Amino acid sequence: MTPVDPGPDGLANLRGLTQRRFSRRDLMQAAALLAGAGVVAGCSVPGARASAIPADYWKDKKASRSLDWAQWPLYIDVGKVKGKTVHPSLVEFTKRTDIQVKYEEVIQDMDSFVGTIRPVLASHQATGYDLMVLTNGIYLTQMRELNYLIPLDHSRMPNFFKYADKTAKDPTFDRGNKYTVPWQSGITGIAYNPKYVKRPITSFDDLFDPAFKGKVGMFADNQDLPNFGLVGIGVDPAKSTEDDWRRAADRLIKQRDEGFVRAYYQQDYISPLSKGDLWITMAWSGDIFQANASTPGLDLKFVVPEQGAVVWTDNLCIPRYSRNPVSAMELINFAYDPKIAAMIAEYVNYFTPVPTARKYILDDAKAATKKADRESLLQIADSPLVFPTKAMESKLYRYATLTPEEVPVWNQIFEPVYES
Repeated sequence: MTPVDPGPDGLANLRGLTQRRFSRRDLMQAAALLAGAGVVAGCSVPGARASAIPADYWKDKKASRSLDWAQWPLYIDVGKVKGKTVHPSLVEFTKRTDIQVKYEEVIQDMDSFVGTIRPVLASHQATGYDLMVLTNGIYLTQMRELNYLIPLDHSRMPNFFKYADKTAKDPTFDRGNKYTVPWQSGITGIAYNPKYVKRPITSFDDLFDPAFKGKVGMFADNQDLPNFGLVGIGVDPAKSTEDDWRRAADRLIKQRDEGFVRAYYQQDYISPLSKGDLWITMAWSGDIFQANASTPGLDLKFVVPEQGAVVWTDNLCIPRYSRNPVSAMELINFAYDPKIAAMIAEYVNYFTPVPTARKYILDDAKAATKKADRESLLQIADSPLVFPTKAMESKLYRYATLTPEEVPVWNQIFEPVYES
């Protein structure tokens, strides 16, 4: 990116340039990370595993003035400067560090992206990226186990340790944040339309209520559906066993066979929920926030049921053979500056890992000259879907982390739920 002069008002002015984003739900089927049998099979390819990264890897690494970042589309702030589309947070990053960022929206789903870079890494070659965003799940686990991720230099990311929410630290899929830190997160819970559902929804069991028979939506994927089903029967997915998987699948199959489920959805459940074809459904938190924010008069409700919900995380990580790893660490640290996290949250509207970003969103709301902008910013700052409450956080669970040997068993158990 060519650096752009932010003008005399500096960072606050750049934050004000952020525009509302489009919904990213049409990309989130990529969360179905466990179905990629071809990629999983690669774990057993002779010679695929790289040698361990030396413990003194960072000792001789020097600063550079460039960075190549592989990212999902529509997943960072966007604004206009002198008629040119820019990412204001990256403009500020270049201003502070003199590092030029080549920002590439090349990730459409985990299967194809990892399938593209993995053979390159297996050949001991650089991918062309210094930083990338991977969702927790089988592909992230695989990249870690194949020694294709560089351990982060914790001494270079003080902002993470100072400002990150506790839910961002020490996740089950990467203990001690050895290889990753969160970019953004989302919650898989329950949404309902109060126009048709005349009582509060509080429980996973509400998805099995005869009053909603034929009006229930569930997900057609092999990640969120199984993990949410496990939470629903009182099991922490990260600690689950094969017996637990079978019990959860049996409950979901019974729900299907007794006619509760109208359909199994991928990205397309918001429209039927809004129109009343669906009354209650599994849902992603960001979808519900965006639907309500973009549709006047719509008031869909999102809840974390009493049994809990599943939190997924898109993570910043550095691929092996990166040519500019120090620049990547600079950006990781930069992203955890609360002012920068606020800029990103104002556009992305997912669960930010920096709770103190809320203060700067409120500051921007106070400074907004247009009523619509002020109301939009206040909605973001006050939304538990962007800044979850402590009570909500206490009921969030991580996905099960599966070994390559467990994946076929998991698939065999859960795929028949939604494919029959």
